[in-house]
Amino acid sequence: MCSCLTNEIMETKMKEMAYLIGVSVPVFQFLLCFVATIPVSFFHRFVPGGSTGKHLYAAFTGAVLSYLSFGLSSNMHFLVPMIISYGFMVFYRKRCGLITFLLAMGYLIGCHVYYMSGDAWKEGDIDATGALMVITLKVISCTINYNDGLLKEEDLRQTQKKNRLLKLPSFIEYVGYCLCCGSHFAGPVYEMKDYLDWTEMKGIWMKSDRPSPSPLGGTVKAILQAAFCMGAYIYLAPQYPLSRFTDPIYNEWGFMERLIYQYMCSFTARWKYYFIWSISEASMILSGLGFSGWTNRSPQKARWERAKNVDILGVEFAKSSVEIPLVWNIHVSTWLRHYVYDRLVLKGRKPGFFQLLATQTISAVWHGLYPGYMIFFVQSALMISGSKAIYRWQQSVPSDKRGLKKMLMHSNFAYTVLVLNYSAVGFMVLSLDETITAYGSVYFIGTIVPVVFIILGNIVAKPKPAAPRVRKQQ
Repeated sequence: MCSCLTNEIMETKMKEMAYLIGVSVPVFQFLLCFVATIPVSFFHRFVPGGSTGKHLYAAFTGAVLSYLSFGLSSNMHFLVPMIISYGFMVFYRKRCGLITFLLAMGYLIGCHVYYMSGDAWKEGDIDATGALMVITLKVISCTINYNDGLLKEEDLRQTQKKNRLLKLPSFIEYVGYCLCCGSHFAGPVYEMKDYLDWTEMKGIWMKSDRPSPSPLGGTVKAILQAAFCMGAYIYLAPQYPLSRFTDPIYNEWGFMERLIYQYMCSFTARWKYYFIWSISEASMILSGLGFSGWTNRSPQKARWERAKNVDILGVEFAKSSVEIPLVWNIHVSTWLRHYVYDRLVLKGRKPGFFQLLATQTISAVWHGLYPGYMIFFVQSALMISGSKAIYRWQQSVPSDKRGLKKMLMHSNFAYTVLVLNYSAVGFMVLSLDETITAYGSVYFIGTIVPVVFIILGNIVAKPKPAAPRVRKQQ
């Protein structure tokens, strides 16, 4: 009787707190587990039993947090790509990377379709497919790196040399890597080699005369950043609902009002992701896995780039669209570059629009089979190509013409703000009709402008930079 009463009180409190921050109870439950990754990651530092104990702790805590967030079925889903990929590493190393890529991505797409994850997220619900997305990237990168271990070193790129695996990880190492302390909830995506070096105290984590890097400053900064981002989202979200796009009042607004509203919707949605990634950053820093070396300046300070998923100011004030993948969802962008973009480029050739479009298409499919995702990522390929054209013109301007150079730089910034926030509407509303309607309400300006710049970039010959004059010797 007492336990039933206690459960009712807890459920009531959960509903009240969920309502207070404007989310559903399942999302609030997930957020509690997600925040719990911070203390869970901290205690990883003190786990006894050497590296084996740490792998067991990482796997166990990750599975428990998944169970509390999504239920038992989540761990069952996670095991499918993990077991399949490990099996191919054991029995068919020669093609394990490619096969895992196809099967793991296929299983993820199947789960997206079955659970209609995009609609669930849009309606404020949640399921395990978001975490499965991260695990999919982890198992693919691990198998490809194990595959690269068979190749000659002279045939490998620098990143391949750094991340390749010569020896098969044990299954408990593999599960610990995939589920480590709840890092599969929202990333960041890290490499198996880094995970093993961290647990075994090798590489940059090796003990030396230098004191261990203190995680305190970086963790506090990330937690304060998360609190600010959550506050910004809670404040802005009720003022800029996506439902306004289908409201008759939206059609009564002028062009500029509709364009500004699209910008504000995109701006508002980004704070939700900033919050999630800031919490993830805090837990990665506390665990120590986020450590990436020391600064070169004196006094030397610890760097935590491995934990960083987003550079907020870098996104909001990006000088060009080319910079966006470098500052937004940094580790997923890096993964796409290393495991898709670079590997589509033939040896001795330069990458072109095909490689960019193929990479963005895979990113769209990874998110889910919704028209809005596909349109957004195709748009982003156009956006980046158009921005490159502006950047080439900017670089070709002689250094003495600073005014023109600055004008092109500001033009690239304005172009990025316009096209990015216009394109992001598709990512948010997801359906084809809503996406086309929203784009059409501003006369498809964010699609037309990139295409115009791409065409101009090919028509207008890029002037060569003026060569410095050399005074003739008398």
